[in-house]
Amino acid sequence: MVFTPSRSLITGASAGIGTALARRLAERGSDLVLVARREDRLRDLASELQSAYAVTCEVVALDLSGDRPGATLRARVEGDVDLVVNNAGIAAQGSFIDADAADLDRVIAVDMAALVDVCHAFLPDMAARRSGTILNVSSTTAFQPVPTLAVYAAAKAFVLSFSQALWCEAITHGVQVMALAPGPTKTEFFDVIGENAAVIGSLQTADQVARTALSALDRRRPPLYVISGRRNTLAAAGARLAPKRLLLPILARSMRL
Repeated sequence: MVFTPSRSLITGASAGIGTALARRLAERGSDLVLVARREDRLRDLASELQSAYAVTCEVVALDLSGDRPGATLRARVEGDVDLVVNNAGIAAQGSFIDADAADLDRVIAVDMAALVDVCHAFLPDMAARRSGTILNVSSTTAFQPVPTLAVYAAAKAFVLSFSQALWCEAITHGVQVMALAPGPTKTEFFDVIGENAAVIGSLQTADQVARTALSALDRRRPPLYVISGRRNTLAAAGARLAPKRLLLPILARSMRL
């Protein structure tokens, strides 16, 4: 089976994994709603995909750190959406003690609060139709705490836990929920946290991650979550089993390099 939603909404679509997913979904024939802060990038992407694949691309410029972004987005997007991809995410890297409180608030707002609000805004219509899919982008940092990325890693652990609980509730209404856990990925994310974070797993391209996500959704019974890359899957399994008193100092030293 090839997973082909009629219309897909992607947050954080202006770069990285969001852009890669947009390209792969357009290739499959899905119309798109592209959401991000940077409208110029969204319009360039929309023009590219409409020309290449003859799909319809709607652009919504929106800062997801604002109040009730999901409700705002639902009000601005007319019609049904078959796939919602909560991909938008940011990180604040460095010592928690020295961090700017406003930066931490923004990570919590975008990585957790916005994701929950978008799910809450779009899930009822999917449940009423008894069809639809929600893909929440987590991270392999969800499987272990990460010093200097303390809030980000905790936020991604929240996304993983929330998505699995939501899967159980949504599946009774005919709606599929899956979390995607990429490892280190060649995106703008490393401009923020530094390339040393690649120590947590094996570096992949955004397109590799997008292919992993869609391959999982192609299955007759998609998993509750999928980790992108075999080495990242092994690393996540090892992190879950390793004693945290041993693992955390190693991660802390690596992240400070």
